[in-house]
Amino acid sequence: MPTPLRKILHVDMDAFYASVEQRDDPSLRGKPVVVAWRGARSVVVAASYEARVFGVRSAMPAMRAERLCPDAIFIPPDFTRYKEASRLVREIFLRHTDLVEPLSLDEAYLDVTENRSGLPSATATAEAIRAAIRAETGLTASAGVAGNKFLAKIASDWNKPDGTFVIRPRQVQAFLTPLPVGRLPGVGKVMQGKLAELGIATVGQLREVAGEELELRFGRWGRRLHQLSRGIDHSPVRSERLSVQISSEDTFERDLPLAELEPHIRRLAEKTWDGYQRQRQRHPDRTPRTVVLKLKTADFRILTRSLTPPTRPATLDALADIACDLRDRVALPGNTLYRLVGVGLSGFIEEDAGSVQTELFDLA
Repeated sequence: MPTPLRKILHVDMDAFYASVEQRDDPSLRGKPVVVAWRGARSVVVAASYEARVFGVRSAMPAMRAERLCPDAIFIPPDFTRYKEASRLVREIFLRHTDLVEPLSLDEAYLDVTENRSGLPSATATAEAIRAAIRAETGLTASAGVAGNKFLAKIASDWNKPDGTFVIRPRQVQAFLTPLPVGRLPGVGKVMQGKLAELGIATVGQLREVAGEELELRFGRWGRRLHQLSRGIDHSPVRSERLSVQISSEDTFERDLPLAELEPHIRRLAEKTWDGYQRQRQRHPDRTPRTVVLKLKTADFRILTRSLTPPTRPATLDALADIACDLRDRVALPGNTLYRLVGVGLSGFIEEDAGSVQTELFDLA
Protein backbone atom coordinates (compact mmCIF):
# COMPACT_ATOMS: atom_id res chain seq x y z
CA MET A 1 0.00 0.00 0.00
CA PRO A 2 1.51 3.38 -0.96
CA THR A 3 2.33 5.81 1.83
CA PRO A 4 -0.39 8.50 1.94
CA LEU A 5 0.73 11.99 0.95
CA ARG A 6 1.46 14.15 3.96
CA LYS A 7 1.58 17.92 4.28
CA ILE A 8 4.55 18.96 6.42
CA LEU A 9 5.74 22.43 7.41
CA HIS A 10 9.08 23.42 8.83
CA VAL A 11 8.81 26.86 10.42
CA ASP A 12 12.06 28.60 11.30
CA MET A 13 12.20 31.97 13.06
CA ASP A 14 14.48 34.49 11.35
CA ALA A 15 17.64 35.30 13.35
CA PHE A 16 15.43 34.63 16.36
CA TYR A 17 17.39 35.86 19.40
CA ALA A 18 18.82 38.85 17.55
CA SER A 19 15.39 39.68 16.15
CA VAL A 20 13.89 39.66 19.66
CA GLU A 21 16.56 42.14 20.72
CA GLN A 22 15.87 44.39 17.73
CA ARG A 23 12.13 44.19 18.33
CA ASP A 24 12.46 45.18 21.98
CA ASP A 25 14.99 47.96 21.37
CA PRO A 26 14.11 49.97 18.24
CA SER A 27 17.54 51.63 18.30
CA LEU A 28 19.05 48.26 17.27
CA ARG A 29 16.98 47.87 14.13
CA GLY A 30 18.98 47.88 10.93
CA LYS A 31 22.23 47.50 12.85
CA PRO A 32 24.60 44.51 13.18
CA VAL A 33 23.57 42.82 16.42
CA VAL A 34 25.48 39.90 17.91
CA VAL A 35 23.90 38.02 20.81
CA ALA A 36 26.85 36.91 22.91
CA TRP A 37 28.82 37.70 26.01
CA ARG A 38 32.10 39.41 25.29
CA GLY A 39 35.28 37.59 26.20
CA ALA A 40 37.83 35.08 24.99
CA ARG A 41 35.64 32.07 25.90
CA SER A 42 32.34 33.35 24.57
CA VAL A 43 30.67 32.17 21.38
CA VAL A 44 28.02 33.80 19.23
CA VAL A 45 24.51 32.68 20.17
CA ALA A 46 22.85 34.51 17.28
CA ALA A 47 23.58 37.23 14.74
CA SER A 48 21.24 39.62 12.97
CA TYR A 49 21.16 39.59 9.19
CA GLU A 50 23.03 42.89 9.23
CA ALA A 51 25.89 41.14 11.09
CA ARG A 52 25.77 38.07 8.86
CA VAL A 53 26.74 40.23 5.89
CA PHE A 54 30.18 40.45 7.52
CA GLY A 55 30.44 36.67 7.93
CA VAL A 56 29.32 36.49 11.55
CA ARG A 57 27.60 33.18 12.33
CA SER A 58 26.20 31.30 15.32
CA ALA A 59 28.71 29.25 17.35
CA MET A 60 31.59 31.43 16.11
CA PRO A 61 34.01 32.66 18.80
CA ALA A 62 32.85 36.12 19.90
CA MET A 63 36.34 37.54 19.44
CA ARG A 64 36.37 36.46 15.81
CA ALA A 65 32.93 37.99 15.30
CA GLU A 66 34.27 41.27 16.69
CA ARG A 67 37.19 41.18 14.26
CA LEU A 68 34.88 40.49 11.31
CA CYS A 69 32.44 43.21 12.30
CA PRO A 70 34.09 45.85 14.52
CA ASP A 71 30.88 47.91 14.60
CA ALA A 72 28.76 45.01 15.87
CA ILE A 73 26.62 45.66 18.92
CA PHE A 74 27.06 42.85 21.43
CA ILE A 75 24.01 42.00 23.54
CA PRO A 76 24.14 39.42 26.38
CA PRO A 77 21.53 36.69 25.78
CA ASP A 78 18.27 36.86 27.72
CA PHE A 79 16.71 33.43 27.44
CA THR A 80 13.70 34.36 29.57
CA ARG A 81 12.49 36.69 26.83
CA TYR A 82 13.41 34.25 24.08
CA LYS A 83 11.47 31.44 25.76
CA GLU A 84 8.42 33.67 26.15
CA ALA A 85 8.50 34.60 22.46
CA SER A 86 8.90 30.90 21.60
CA ARG A 87 5.88 30.05 23.77
CA LEU A 88 3.71 32.57 21.90
CA VAL A 89 4.84 31.16 18.55
CA ARG A 90 4.03 27.62 19.64
CA GLU A 91 0.53 28.71 20.68
CA ILE A 92 0.04 29.91 17.11
CA PHE A 93 1.19 26.53 15.79
CA LEU A 94 -1.26 24.68 18.02
CA ARG A 95 -4.21 26.60 16.60
CA HIS A 96 -3.61 24.73 13.36
CA THR A 97 -2.49 21.26 14.47
CA ASP A 98 -1.65 19.20 17.54
CA LEU A 99 1.20 17.58 15.62
CA VAL A 100 3.97 20.04 16.46
CA GLU A 101 7.54 18.81 16.94
CA PRO A 102 9.79 21.54 18.34
CA LEU A 103 13.45 21.21 17.43
CA SER A 104 14.58 24.21 19.49
CA LEU A 105 13.16 27.52 20.68
CA ASP A 106 13.15 28.87 17.13
CA GLU A 107 12.08 26.04 14.83
CA ALA A 108 9.54 23.24 14.61
CA TYR A 109 7.95 20.71 12.29
CA LEU A 110 4.16 20.71 11.86
CA ASP A 111 2.03 18.02 10.25
CA VAL A 112 -0.93 19.88 8.74
CA THR A 113 -2.28 17.01 6.67
CA GLU A 114 -5.48 17.52 8.64
CA ASN A 115 -5.30 21.07 9.96
CA ARG A 116 -7.87 22.26 12.46
CA SER A 117 -8.14 25.77 10.96
CA GLY A 118 -9.92 24.53 7.84
CA LEU A 119 -7.52 26.19 5.43
CA PRO A 120 -7.50 24.66 1.93
CA SER A 121 -3.79 23.88 1.62
CA ALA A 122 -0.52 23.51 3.49
CA THR A 123 0.75 26.64 1.76
CA ALA A 124 -2.22 28.65 2.98
CA THR A 125 -1.63 27.29 6.48
CA ALA A 126 2.04 28.30 6.37
CA GLU A 127 1.11 31.81 5.24
CA ALA A 128 -1.50 32.12 7.99
CA ILE A 129 1.00 31.03 10.60
CA ARG A 130 3.65 33.47 9.39
CA ALA A 131 1.12 36.32 9.33
CA ALA A 132 0.00 35.55 12.89
CA ILE A 133 3.60 35.40 14.11
CA ARG A 134 4.28 38.83 12.62
CA ALA A 135 1.07 40.37 13.99
CA GLU A 136 1.23 38.87 17.48
CA THR A 137 4.94 38.78 18.25
CA GLY A 138 6.45 41.44 16.01
CA LEU A 139 8.85 38.83 14.63
CA THR A 140 9.22 37.12 11.26
CA ALA A 141 9.49 33.46 10.33
CA SER A 142 10.27 31.48 7.20
CA ALA A 143 8.44 28.30 6.25
CA GLY A 144 9.13 25.27 4.11
CA VAL A 145 6.22 23.25 2.73
CA ALA A 146 6.68 19.71 1.42
CA GLY A 147 5.53 16.13 1.65
CA ASN A 148 8.04 15.12 4.34
CA LYS A 149 10.25 16.54 7.08
CA PHE A 150 13.51 16.29 5.16
CA LEU A 151 12.26 18.35 2.23
CA ALA A 152 10.36 20.84 4.40
CA LYS A 153 13.50 21.67 6.36
CA ILE A 154 15.52 22.32 3.22
CA ALA A 155 12.67 24.42 1.83
CA SER A 156 12.42 26.67 4.90
CA ASP A 157 15.96 27.89 4.28
CA TRP A 158 15.34 28.59 0.59
CA ASN A 159 13.52 31.90 0.82
CA LYS A 160 14.89 33.43 4.03
CA PRO A 161 14.24 35.75 5.68
CA ASP A 162 10.47 36.17 5.94
CA GLY A 163 9.51 33.86 3.10
CA THR A 164 7.75 30.63 2.19
CA PHE A 165 9.04 28.00 -0.22
CA VAL A 166 7.01 25.05 -1.47
CA ILE A 167 8.35 21.80 -2.91
CA ARG A 168 5.47 20.04 -4.64
CA PRO A 169 5.62 16.27 -5.24
CA ARG A 170 6.20 16.67 -8.97
CA GLN A 171 9.14 19.02 -8.30
CA VAL A 172 11.11 16.87 -5.87
CA GLN A 173 13.54 15.18 -8.23
CA ALA A 174 14.33 18.32 -10.21
CA PHE A 175 14.78 20.34 -7.03
CA LEU A 176 17.18 17.88 -5.42
CA THR A 177 19.30 17.01 -8.46
CA PRO A 178 21.67 20.03 -8.50
CA LEU A 179 22.03 20.37 -4.72
CA PRO A 180 25.45 19.64 -3.19
CA VAL A 181 25.40 16.48 -1.08
CA GLY A 182 26.25 18.63 1.94
CA ARG A 183 22.64 19.81 1.96
CA LEU A 184 21.51 16.33 2.99
CA PRO A 185 21.04 15.93 6.75
CA GLY A 186 23.93 14.07 8.34
CA VAL A 187 26.34 14.61 5.44
CA GLY A 188 29.19 16.55 7.01
CA LYS A 189 32.69 17.25 5.78
CA VAL A 190 33.93 13.71 6.42
CA MET A 191 31.10 12.09 4.46
CA GLN A 192 31.40 14.70 1.72
CA GLY A 193 35.04 13.67 1.38
CA LYS A 194 34.15 9.99 1.14
CA LEU A 195 31.51 10.69 -1.49
CA ALA A 196 33.92 12.92 -3.41
CA GLU A 197 36.31 9.97 -3.65
CA LEU A 198 33.52 8.20 -5.53
CA GLY A 199 33.02 11.17 -7.82
CA ILE A 200 29.82 12.22 -6.07
CA ALA A 201 29.34 15.94 -5.41
CA THR A 202 25.62 16.49 -6.04
CA VAL A 203 22.43 14.78 -4.96
CA GLY A 204 21.75 13.90 -8.59
CA GLN A 205 25.07 12.07 -8.84
CA LEU A 206 24.32 10.28 -5.57
CA ARG A 207 20.96 9.17 -6.94
CA GLU A 208 22.68 7.43 -9.86
CA VAL A 209 24.55 5.06 -7.52
CA ALA A 210 22.71 1.83 -6.78
CA GLY A 211 21.32 1.56 -3.29
CA GLU A 212 23.03 -1.80 -2.82
CA GLU A 213 26.43 -0.26 -3.51
CA LEU A 214 25.85 2.59 -1.05
CA GLU A 215 24.71 0.13 1.59
CA LEU A 216 27.75 -2.07 0.97
CA ARG A 217 30.08 0.91 1.45
CA PHE A 218 28.29 2.75 4.27
CA GLY A 219 25.97 0.22 5.90
CA ARG A 220 22.51 1.37 6.99
CA TRP A 221 23.56 4.97 6.48
CA GLY A 222 24.12 4.15 2.79
CA ARG A 223 20.53 2.98 2.55
CA ARG A 224 19.40 6.25 4.13
CA LEU A 225 21.47 8.25 1.65
CA HIS A 226 19.85 6.34 -1.19
CA GLN A 227 16.40 7.30 0.11
CA LEU A 228 17.26 10.95 0.71
CA SER A 229 18.67 11.34 -2.80
CA ARG A 230 15.19 10.42 -4.02
CA GLY A 231 13.40 12.71 -1.57
CA ILE A 232 12.12 9.82 0.54
CA ASP A 233 11.64 10.37 4.29
CA HIS A 234 8.96 8.46 6.20
CA SER A 235 9.80 9.85 9.67
CA PRO A 236 6.64 11.18 11.35
CA VAL A 237 6.17 14.48 13.12
CA ARG A 238 6.27 13.61 16.80
CA SER A 239 4.25 15.95 18.96
CA GLU A 240 6.60 15.58 21.91
CA ARG A 241 10.29 14.70 22.00
CA LEU A 242 11.24 13.43 25.44
CA SER A 243 14.77 14.33 26.46
CA VAL A 244 17.31 11.52 26.37
CA GLN A 245 19.43 13.56 28.78
CA ILE A 246 18.88 16.65 30.91
CA SER A 247 22.11 18.52 31.45
CA SER A 248 23.77 21.84 32.19
CA GLU A 249 27.31 22.90 31.38
CA ASP A 250 29.51 25.96 31.69
CA THR A 251 32.78 27.24 30.23
CA PHE A 252 35.07 28.95 32.74
CA GLU A 253 36.66 32.35 32.33
CA ARG A 254 39.99 30.67 33.13
CA ASP A 255 41.07 27.05 33.07
CA LEU A 256 40.81 25.27 36.44
CA PRO A 257 42.35 22.14 37.98
CA LEU A 258 40.12 19.22 38.90
CA ALA A 259 40.37 19.99 42.62
CA GLU A 260 38.65 23.37 42.15
CA LEU A 261 35.63 22.12 40.23
CA GLU A 262 33.34 21.07 43.10
CA PRO A 263 31.48 24.40 43.55
CA HIS A 264 30.89 24.57 39.80
CA ILE A 265 29.68 20.96 39.69
CA ARG A 266 27.23 21.61 42.51
CA ARG A 267 25.94 24.78 40.85
CA LEU A 268 25.36 22.95 37.57
CA ALA A 269 23.79 20.00 39.38
CA GLU A 270 21.21 22.43 40.76
CA LYS A 271 20.38 23.69 37.27
CA THR A 272 20.08 20.13 35.97
CA TRP A 273 17.89 19.12 38.90
CA ASP A 274 15.58 22.08 38.23
CA GLY A 275 15.28 20.98 34.61
CA TYR A 276 14.42 17.45 35.70
CA GLN A 277 11.76 18.71 38.11
CA ARG A 278 10.12 20.71 35.33
CA GLN A 279 9.99 17.60 33.14
CA ARG A 280 8.69 15.56 36.06
CA GLN A 281 5.65 17.82 36.30
CA ARG A 282 4.66 16.67 32.81
CA HIS A 283 5.90 13.07 33.08
CA PRO A 284 5.81 12.05 36.77
CA ASP A 285 6.62 8.40 36.04
CA ARG A 286 9.75 9.08 34.00
CA THR A 287 12.88 8.71 36.12
CA PRO A 288 16.61 9.09 35.39
CA ARG A 289 18.96 6.31 36.48
CA THR A 290 22.36 7.66 35.46
CA VAL A 291 24.46 10.64 36.53
CA VAL A 292 26.89 12.02 33.96
CA LEU A 293 29.90 14.26 34.52
CA LYS A 294 31.31 15.95 31.42
CA LEU A 295 34.72 17.63 31.32
CA LYS A 296 36.62 19.44 28.60
CA THR A 297 40.34 19.94 29.07
CA ALA A 298 42.26 23.08 28.16
CA ASP A 299 43.35 21.35 24.95
CA PHE A 300 39.69 20.56 24.09
CA ARG A 301 39.72 16.85 24.93
CA ILE A 302 36.23 15.81 26.06
CA LEU A 303 35.75 13.26 28.86
CA THR A 304 32.57 11.84 30.33
CA ARG A 305 32.19 9.75 33.44
CA SER A 306 28.88 8.08 34.28
CA LEU A 307 27.41 6.12 37.16
CA THR A 308 24.13 4.25 37.48
CA PRO A 309 23.71 3.69 41.26
CA PRO A 310 21.54 0.93 42.78
CA THR A 311 19.00 3.58 43.80
CA ARG A 312 18.16 6.42 41.49
CA PRO A 313 19.36 9.90 42.56
CA ALA A 314 16.27 11.13 44.44
CA THR A 315 17.51 14.52 45.65
CA LEU A 316 19.62 17.41 44.44
CA ASP A 317 22.26 16.62 47.05
CA ALA A 318 22.47 13.01 45.87
CA LEU A 319 22.94 14.15 42.27
CA ALA A 320 25.61 16.68 43.25
CA ASP A 321 27.47 14.20 45.48
CA ILE A 322 27.60 11.54 42.75
CA ALA A 323 28.74 14.07 40.15
CA CYS A 324 31.54 15.27 42.45
CA ASP A 325 32.57 11.69 43.22
CA LEU A 326 32.87 10.98 39.50
CA ARG A 327 35.94 13.20 39.43
CA ASP A 328 37.79 10.30 41.06
CA ARG A 329 37.26 8.35 37.84
CA VAL A 330 39.37 10.85 35.87
CA ALA A 331 42.87 9.41 35.48
CA LEU A 332 44.59 12.37 33.85
CA PRO A 333 47.65 14.00 35.47
CA GLY A 334 46.93 16.21 38.45
CA ASN A 335 48.18 19.32 36.68
CA THR A 336 45.61 18.97 33.89
CA LEU A 337 43.46 22.07 33.50
CA TYR A 338 39.80 22.11 32.47
CA ARG A 339 37.87 24.73 30.54
CA LEU A 340 34.35 23.28 30.83
CA VAL A 341 32.29 21.11 33.16
CA GLY A 342 28.79 19.71 32.76
CA VAL A 343 26.37 17.65 34.88
CA GLY A 344 23.63 15.51 33.39
CA LEU A 345 20.90 12.99 34.14
CA SER A 346 20.23 10.22 31.62
CA GLY A 347 19.02 6.62 31.34
CA PHE A 348 15.37 7.59 31.75
CA ILE A 349 12.89 4.79 32.44
CA GLU A 350 9.31 4.50 33.56
CA GLU A 351 9.28 3.97 37.34
CA ASP A 352 7.30 0.74 37.04
CA ALA A 353 9.69 -0.68 34.44
CA GLY A 354 11.31 -3.04 36.93
CA SER A 355 14.30 -3.16 39.17
CA VAL A 356 17.38 -1.09 38.43
CA GLN A 357 20.69 -2.88 38.04
CA THR A 358 23.96 -1.39 39.20
CA GLU A 359 26.14 -0.28 36.35
CA LEU A 360 29.39 1.63 36.18
CA PHE A 361 31.03 2.63 32.95
CA ASP A 362 33.52 5.18 31.65
CA LEU A 363 33.71 6.87 28.30
CA ALA A 364 36.69 8.86 27.15
